[in-house]
Parts: sequence; structure tokens; C-alpha cells
Amino acid sequence: MPPESAPPADPADPAATPAVRSLRRRLGDLLVESGAATPAQIEQALRSQHGLSARLGEILRHDGAVAPEALDRALAAQLDLPFRAALPPLDARARALGAAFPAADALAFQAVPVGREGGETVVATAAPERLAALRDAVPPALRPARIVVAPSEAVEARLAAIHGERMARAAERRVPQDQSARGRDWRRAGILLSALLVVAIAAAVLAPGRLVQVVTLLALAAMSVNLGLKVLALLAVAVPCRRPEAPPPSGAPLPVMSLLVPLHDEAEILPALVDRMARLDYPRALLDVLLVVEATDTATRAALARRRLPSWMRTVVVPDGRPRTKPRAMNYALGFARGAVVGVYDAEDAPDPDQLRIVARRFAAAPARTACLQGRLAFYNDRHNWIARCFAIEYATWFGLLLPGLARIGAVVPLGGTTLFFRREALEAVGAWDAHNVTEDADLGVRLARAGFRTEMVDTTTHEEANAAIRPWIGQRSRWIKGYVMTWAVHAARPVRLLRDLGPWRFLGFHALFGGAVLGALLLPVAWATVGLGFGMPHPVTRDLPPWAGPAIAAAMPVLLALELVVAWAACRAPDRRHLRPWAPAMQLYFPLGTAAALRALWEVAARPFHWEKTRHGLFGGRDAAP
Repeated sequence: MPPESAPPADPADPAATPAVRSLRRRLGDLLVESGAATPAQIEQALRSQHGLSARLGEILRHDGAVAPEALDRALAAQLDLPFRAALPPLDARARALGAAFPAADALAFQAVPVGREGGETVVATAAPERLAALRDAVPPALRPARIVVAPSEAVEARLAAIHGERMARAAERRVPQDQSARGRDWRRAGILLSALLVVAIAAAVLAPGRLVQVVTLLALAAMSVNLGLKVLALLAVAVPCRRPEAPPPSGAPLPVMSLLVPLHDEAEILPALVDRMARLDYPRALLDVLLVVEATDTATRAALARRRLPSWMRTVVVPDGRPRTKPRAMNYALGFARGAVVGVYDAEDAPDPDQLRIVARRFAAAPARTACLQGRLAFYNDRHNWIARCFAIEYATWFGLLLPGLARIGAVVPLGGTTLFFRREALEAVGAWDAHNVTEDADLGVRLARAGFRTEMVDTTTHEEANAAIRPWIGQRSRWIKGYVMTWAVHAARPVRLLRDLGPWRFLGFHALFGGAVLGALLLPVAWATVGLGFGMPHPVTRDLPPWAGPAIAAAMPVLLALELVVAWAACRAPDRRHLRPWAPAMQLYFPLGTAAALRALWEVAARPFHWEKTRHGLFGGRDAAP
């Protein structure tokens, strides 16, 4: 579905052309005459419409001023169209008619053929304001067509019933295969890892000292690269940006924003989620929140069915399929989204209330190649225990220093999984999300960079729930590292093309970022073993090296640790993060957890590459906590 364009002139809008007003009765008059609305409600809606790219009907619908059916009936009467409160049963003939109308057009026009009457195909639509374009889009095989107005819920349900399975299959394959994790024989990873293990065992028997030396030097290099990226990002963020920010165009209308919120086993956190989305300060007529749930998730679907959602929030049920992943679900839901800007939130997220307005202003001012805006993430349960505090320091470093620094210098930005906002055209141009990559966010950041798009950070924060126990933390982190391994392998498989797409500096930065993240976590204990050199203990790493190498390596670890403390201290510079600073030394007890996660991730790359390790929400304060 293409991004929503500027709506046609609304006859109830004073700015509508005289020709339009002369042909049709005003929507507001029809609603007042039918008793569905009062003159005061219409007047208030018209005032709200000023400066918005929204139709009067949408404002009345999403503000709750008019019952949805009454509004649909008035829209039908305005256009002299029949209204159908319910669609006929979906029999074989109706299914065949519906399938004859292409899914892309059906979604774009929110329309679906539902039967034949008097030699005409009856086409039900929930967007009658696009009547003329819809008539032109009806395929010749379905003409003549009779257009009727129907509730949007009924039309969407029929669309999903007819096109859902094909859309779900397409959602699995949106990304071109040469940039996707699908279709690759990940069993070879198991063979490669087994071969490396055999070589390591043989080296340990034949030349144990040399093996320890090589691995130790690799571990120190990975640790240095990781820390070097953080220091570089710190310096980039610390230097004032001399380029003045362009103000948004005067009178630029706010865009329609579709927010995808994937849910899986989230029945208990659902009430908090709805309340947090309701705090967003954005015109309801321009807000389109899609709660995306798998067809097999009966508990969450039942909870959604019991809860009355506001009119600007709806449920999208994803047909079952493989892989059953978050990116696959979002690809499917993207077809039902109505906005020119597409955002992503997680179920436990609590975004700043003004977040969407900040995003809209930045997109209005940013150049067209700025395709993605990434907000900061922080935790509202960062005092839960030491793991939560260390996790919060890590997030402060990642979202407060590293990603802003990478974005400022124009490097590849590995996106976070939430508080992401995309220009829809750019998102669809790169194939949206890779359904087969379990770290779909970082992979998407790479593909955006390869396509010539930019990612920027925006000054707004979403609070979420930190995993605050060792076992779930390792499970979540192993999925992230596994996704980094897969992303690194997929994009590095054609190095010449990657170099051409990214250029030499971003090419090196890509390998430093992904390679450093994986090897740094995996080999951290090996790097730590060099601490003994500072106490005069022998270590094979100095074998055959110049005499000065031993003291240099002995001094490296304290220097690296000191720099790590400086980075963590700087990352917690915000007033609401300074209480974390005393816990910065505890990061040296926290980081080794990543080694366990990395070992598990490598095993999973070979054994179950597409397995999605679900992060359970609500265990550590996510149900009730608020920022």
C-alpha cells in the first residue's frame, strides 16, 4: 500500500472548492439532521481540522464525537451510495470475486468485492472519499461494479480472509534473497564451527602456547575495537554540531502515523500498553496504532477481544507460518497500515507523550534521504537489582553515545528494535524487515545504509522493562548476538558489493561494529586473563614478541578498563541517570554474562537459526510501572 497522500477536498471543509460543495451536501449537515451529532460538535471538529491533513469524518470518528456506524451512513448518503452494516457470508463465489481484486489495490482503497447483484459486482469500501479512483481501479473482469459503504472492521476482516495467506507468504520474502538470512544453509555454520573446534583441539595438543597467544591477541583487538568505537562516538557527540538545524516548513501538516506494536503472549501487559499509547499527544485522526498478534496466540487474542479499543487502535491477526518471528509479523501488518510514517514499539514501552510530534517535526525538516529516526531507550525499572542497573548503563552508552556518534559521522547505524520511525517509501524500497533475521532491527539499519539512506537520532526517550534476572537476560542477549552473527555473515558474503554500497570507511566500520560485538562478547574472559601480567605472572601471549610487548599488554587492560569507566560515566550524564554512575565498576561483573550468551548464540546459529527467544514482559515491573 502506498503512503497516504493528501486527502481529497472534504465537502464539509470550508477550503473545499465551490464545485465540490455544490455537488454534495456537507457531511456536518447530514450528521446534524440525522441526530448523530450536534452543531457544537461539528463546529469543534472543524476547528480541530484546521492545520491537519485529516478529513472531518476521521476527526469525528477518532474523537468519539459520532458513532462509527452513524458516520459511515452519513458518508454513504453524502456520496449517494448504499450502506451495508454487515457483509454477506464468504462463500466460494465471494472468495473468487475478492481474489480477482489485487491485494495491493484492495488495501490501498480499503475495498473488497463481496458478491454479485443484478449483473453487477458489489464492491464494499471503508474509504468512500476515494470513490472515483476506486471505480477506475476495479479490474475489467469485475465491471460493472456497484460501490457500497461498509464498516472498516468488516472490510479489513474480509480482506484478511481472502488475501491473508498470500500476504503472509509474501511477508516472509520481502527482502531480496541476496540480503536476507533465508535460503542460506546455516548447517554449514555448524560444520565450520565443528571444523574450528577440531583445529583448536589439535592446536591445543600440538602448540598450546601459540593457540593461547593468537586467541588472546584477537580478544584484546576485539576489546580495543569495541572501546575505540565508543570513544570515537563520545568525541563525535561531545563536539558541537556546527550545521544549523533547518526548521520545519511553515504550516507543514502533520503526517498520518501508523505504529506497529507486535504482541506475543502479552495478555497480562495489554491494559498498561493501551494506557501508555493513549498518553501520546498526537491528533487521534492522524494516529493509526496496529496491535499485531499471531493467529496461534489465543491468550492475547482473547484478551484483545475482551477489551474495547479506541477507534484509532486496531488488531491485526497474522496467519500462522514460518518463521514465526516479529519481523514477519510486522511485514504482514505493514500492508494494513495507513500512514506515511511507520513507527515500531514493543509491548512494554512507555514513550514520551510528545514523541510523535518531535518525530513529525524532524521528518518535515530533514532531507528526503533521512529515512529513519531512532529514539533513545531507557528503563523504568533500573533500580530493580544490579543487573537492571548495569543493563541501564549499557543502554545509556548504546543509545546515548554510540548510536548518536555513529549517526553523526555517517556510519552504519544498527537500529534498536523499538522507538523506530520510518518514511514509508524508504522502508518499502529496501524490502522492510527480514523475516528470517532474529535481529531484524540491526539488519534493517545496514540495508538502509547500503541503499543510500540516513538514520538520525531524535531527542526523545521511550522507557521499557529491563530483563533483571540472569537466565532471561542470557536468552535475550543470545538472540541479539545470533542476529548480529547472521547479519554480519549475510552482508559480508559479497564483500566487493558491500564495499561499493558503503564506501571504504563505512565498510570498515561495519566489520568493526559487528565483528567487535560478537568477538568481544565471546572472548572477553581470554582478554581478562592478561591481568596477571601486571603482577609478574607469565602468559603465552608474550611469546616471541619484543621485550616491550609484555609491559605494554600488562598496561593495556587497566587503560581499557579506565576508558570503559569514563565512557559509562559520560553516558550517565543525564540527571535521571546519574544515580547509575556508582554502579559503573559493576559492569566488569556484568559483561561476562555476554560470553555465555555468545556461546549459546553460536550454537543456535547452526542448530536453530530462526528460533525466536521470546522476552517475557511484566516480570520485573513492566505491567504497572511508568516512567
